[in-house]
Amino acid sequence: MVKVAIDGIVHAAQPDEVLIDLINRTGGSVPHVCYHPQLGPVQTCDTCMVETNGRLVRACATGVTDGMKISTKSAKASAAQVEAFDRILSNHLLYCTVCDNNNGNCTVHNTTKLLAIEHQRIPFRSKPYEVDNTNPFYRYDPDQCILCGRCVEACQNVEVNETLSINWEDPNPRVLWDGGSTIGESSCVSCGHCVTVCPCNALMEKTMLGHAGFLTSLKKSALSGMIEVVKGIEPETGYGTILQVSEAEEAMREHRIRKTKTVCTYCGVGCSFDVWTKDRHILKVAPEHGPANGISTCVKGKFGWGHINSEDRLTTPLIREGDKFRQASWDEALDLVASRLSQIKANDGPDALAFISSSKCTNEESYLMQKLARAVIGTNNVDNCSRYCQSPATQGLFRTVGYGGDSGSISDMEEADLVLIIGSNTAESHPVIATRVKSSHKLDGQKLIVSDLREHEMARRADLFLHPKPSTDLFWLNAISRYLLDNGLAHTKFLDQWVNGLDDYRKSLEPFTMEAASRISGVPEETLKTVAHMIADAKAMCILWAMGVTQHTQGSDTSTAISNLLLVSGNYMRPGTGAYPLRGHNNVQGASDHGSMPNMLPGYQLVNDPEVRQRFEAGWKVKLPSTKGLDNHQMVEAIHGGKLKAMYLIGEEMSIVDSNANYVGDAFAKLDFFVVQDIFFSNTCRYADVVLPGAPSLEKEGTFTSTERRIQRLYQVLEPLEGCLPDWKITQDVANRLGAGWHYQHPSEVMDEIASLTPMFAGVNYERLAGYKSLQWPVAADGTDQPLLYTKRFAFPDGKARLFPVSWIGPTDQPDSQYDLHLNNGRLLEHFHEGNLTYRTEGIQEKVPDTFVEVSPELAEERGIQSGTWVQLVSRYGQVRVRAVVTDRVHGMELYMPMNSVESPVNRLTSSHTDPVTNTPAYKETSVHMKVLAEVGENPLPRINSRFGHPTPQSGVEVERKWKRPDYTPPGNGLVQLQTKK
Repeated sequence: MVKVAIDGIVHAAQPDEVLIDLINRTGGSVPHVCYHPQLGPVQTCDTCMVETNGRLVRACATGVTDGMKISTKSAKASAAQVEAFDRILSNHLLYCTVCDNNNGNCTVHNTTKLLAIEHQRIPFRSKPYEVDNTNPFYRYDPDQCILCGRCVEACQNVEVNETLSINWEDPNPRVLWDGGSTIGESSCVSCGHCVTVCPCNALMEKTMLGHAGFLTSLKKSALSGMIEVVKGIEPETGYGTILQVSEAEEAMREHRIRKTKTVCTYCGVGCSFDVWTKDRHILKVAPEHGPANGISTCVKGKFGWGHINSEDRLTTPLIREGDKFRQASWDEALDLVASRLSQIKANDGPDALAFISSSKCTNEESYLMQKLARAVIGTNNVDNCSRYCQSPATQGLFRTVGYGGDSGSISDMEEADLVLIIGSNTAESHPVIATRVKSSHKLDGQKLIVSDLREHEMARRADLFLHPKPSTDLFWLNAISRYLLDNGLAHTKFLDQWVNGLDDYRKSLEPFTMEAASRISGVPEETLKTVAHMIADAKAMCILWAMGVTQHTQGSDTSTAISNLLLVSGNYMRPGTGAYPLRGHNNVQGASDHGSMPNMLPGYQLVNDPEVRQRFEAGWKVKLPSTKGLDNHQMVEAIHGGKLKAMYLIGEEMSIVDSNANYVGDAFAKLDFFVVQDIFFSNTCRYADVVLPGAPSLEKEGTFTSTERRIQRLYQVLEPLEGCLPDWKITQDVANRLGAGWHYQHPSEVMDEIASLTPMFAGVNYERLAGYKSLQWPVAADGTDQPLLYTKRFAFPDGKARLFPVSWIGPTDQPDSQYDLHLNNGRLLEHFHEGNLTYRTEGIQEKVPDTFVEVSPELAEERGIQSGTWVQLVSRYGQVRVRAVVTDRVHGMELYMPMNSVESPVNRLTSSHTDPVTNTPAYKETSVHMKVLAEVGENPLPRINSRFGHPTPQSGVEVERKWKRPDYTPPGNGLVQLQTKK
């Protein structure tokens, strides 16, 4: 620690602490407009000038030194601060009272007050540019832009989409998208970073405009007149009086604008933020304090909430009568559910029933779903959608290190010297995690290797891009592990101290030579050796993987090979290292954690362990089944086999997200009784006998668990729509009609019960999760959690990890003369899976209105295809009709089709082949024939999609270019004493 005197008071500081952080931390006050703690020193505004040793310095860019004496209020510093802010006001028309951004958090308003500015010496100068309204979610007003560059810094170095810049050399600088494009036709991905950090009203959410203020909904002509009145009286009254009026109006807003913390309902990153609402109108999403995301969001988390107030929300239970549904009361629907489930249980036994929990529901709701199955019905036939994506990754980690979750945090991905991404389109599937990797890669020298079938954004950014043949990752991964061991590059000290099974593992690697790996995978041998040496040279490596690994017949074995490689290279037990299977849904980790699995009770406790079962039997006061139940793949087979008669499914579009969708739909049609609980009438609802209207995340309380094992609270933002109920209440009502006698009044009581029965969550409670606090499991009874796993031991009895040998089998459903093309599938940035939620946000639908299939330029030329050409894809299991997009993201005879369609779902083409260990479908092993149809339509990706933009990468806001302008002088050089309050 060092000692620093600020305005005569001595403070202790870290040697590398930035002065402005020290001032803010110790309760001081110095103006700062461009500085944001998550952006670092931007240095464009000059308002944070302080004096040290007779010299003016920017507090945002000055590190502390021992003995430093700082004055924030000297005549020289105060004059410089006011002069700098006067320049800012010359770019901004101050009309706070009729501004939608007048909500107590406007930096320009607050700095005007802090500096007691009464009049500005440099008059406002309008810029010769129109307002840009071309993005569906936000607008840019150049006349209100103070050119602080926060948005540029956020876009260039936090989001790293590199769209925004400022043309400092222009006589009238402004923020530019792609160097001068409209926002709508730029590379902007609508992540919202720029809007979030804007310190005034230059960038604003369109959902705020005309809604936030009491007067802001007036016509533009009326608002302009009011602004002229305000500016007219300013010379006489000064800003102080005007600000008092605006603050009174702002105080009125506090009574009608609610700000409620929630956790995102889309992918597994676990972004959290405040949702601003006025009645049921969502004004904006405001990220800042989230432990996983900070200021970051993606287009879905920031803007994708149109489904909440969608007109087609289910608001009443439905009961099937013949081929149609009729509305019913809750009592009638629940009585029917209870009577039919009871009847089938009595006639065919409890194992004739099955239950599917939702990865969109809370931890507490998943817990109650599996408790309903086990404690009330008496069956272990319960599962969740992790079976479709993440179970193989979990299995690979169970085999090798003991816990089935990420071994560290997102911060470890940032700290790594080397990141290896396999089978993950991270920038589109987990965008906020991608920002952390992109930023470390761009700014901190992190190395990046990407292995994928598509040359997506992360592949193009990579230092090394591998394009292996489909389904061959296991082979080249094993070959690299062998190469490290054979060439003295393995971390032998780590292996000797912490790892079992090395001898058997080395024997299993005998077939995996570099030559064989190159032949099988198609990756050049020298490239694979380069990968091996990059791994050996890295001080800390993380491996990220997703469905491009797990959705294969050897998904579990490939995940195991990844963890084996991490062990061989010594990349566990330290910050910046470890295994990161990126969880797909917001709570797919939590659904499994809390027992919605056929072989495990909450906390991954085996159902066939007598001690575990005895604890739950004592807690639940029932006798529990001891044999493993059916997973969701086996459930479909059991329906076709006549063994499974009834199913209760919550929030899962299983009829089109399960592989071989036609086969699944046929199974659902055979059920004697089918209950579906959802917020919309999904495709799966068409097969139901009873449909129950649940509530989305903004309409309930509970917890979600993200990909980094982070448990976070979500608070109720809105009351459920009339007729809807939170899913935990519905499940409790069903259980009680079946004789359960549950009496939960709030989800916190459910979590208390979970903690009492599950050692992994012993210290989890709602008080420890209040607000933005979070816990990363396992959580000890005293509340101590483990952001980084395995710091002292691995999760096996002897504390050591285990190398687990895996062999090579090869993929199923390979191309042949008839089905000659390989079809890959996955996500898009804009939509989430089939789009049940995202298509209900108009702006997202505008960006991506329909699905498509990506075709390589060489294949397009060979077969006479252009973007917009209709093609029919035919597999061994089904067919779909879809338009083509010609793109160099795919190569050769490989196609890619996103999941974002209910009408033409890709899973009509996929098979029933699975990973034999977990029964996860081999979605990525699909061969098709492509028939080119005569019809040619428009490109299914409109011109306003960000793919067609042209980013302008630069090092940030590049403030040095501003300093070189002939009209720029640092404030304080020619001191100007402005009029302030006495």
